Amino acid sequence: MAKTVSMGTQDFSFLRENDCFYIDKTDFIREWWENQDEVTLITRPRRFGKKGSDLS
Repeated sequence: MAKTVSMGTQDFSFLRENDCFYIDKTDFIREWWENQDEVTLITRPRRFGKKGSDLS
């Protein structure tokens, strides 16, 4: 069975049981933290965290 890309799944056991991709960004976060840049821009997906009433 081919691996699938699961969007928005937060249950690690589901990812393992259904043979989904998992990308471990631990090393990326460590490298970012150790760089101690003056400015870091972290973008978010469009409409991330919006309530239904805020979408008008």
